[in-house]
Amino acid sequence: MTGVGLRIIVGTNNYLALLEDCDLMGRTDSGLAPSLERQGPSARPADEGLTVDAVQLRRALVELQRAYASRSRERICCHDISVTQFWALEALVREGALTLNELAAELYLEKSTASRVVDALERKGYLQRARHEADARALSLRVTKAGERLYARIEAELLERERRLLSEFAPEVRASLVRLIGRLAEAVSAGLQRGGGRCCSVD
Repeated sequence: MTGVGLRIIVGTNNYLALLEDCDLMGRTDSGLAPSLERQGPSARPADEGLTVDAVQLRRALVELQRAYASRSRERICCHDISVTQFWALEALVREGALTLNELAAELYLEKSTASRVVDALERKGYLQRARHEADARALSLRVTKAGERLYARIEAELLERERRLLSEFAPEVRASLVRLIGRLAEAVSAGLQRGGGRCCSVD
């Protein structure tokens, strides 16, 4: 998968993870989320077709996210790094040097979580910190040569898997998939809180 494609999955994964953490993925006997059931008939959207499509989309995305995350994890973890650590390497390879705040925003993580990811990568020799060229108070994060080699190796393995997966689809279907997932990812990312989202409080 390309860097853009991986970024799509990153954004979608974190969005769905937020929903799961908030327990919004639960099923009910009717098949609708509890939040939809509680609204009652008068509060439901006028376009019932849109509601049905929304439920089906959410189910499909959750299933895809779980399957895709498991599939990627088993490949990435063979190289002794976590999926999140790989996402961090991917962001730094794609964007170049980043500050910790910038990396946290790229990954939709809290700064403290991103800091732990950076610490782990630095211990393994895949990332280094240096004085920021424009801001003496900040540190710049860069991928080391070893980190670049590791990223390239894992990326090649993941791309080969994507090639095998996409080979089952006709070229026009593949092109439509890329466009649709790209538009969906943009819409989802626009509603995400950079630097890590928080679940709403429940009275």
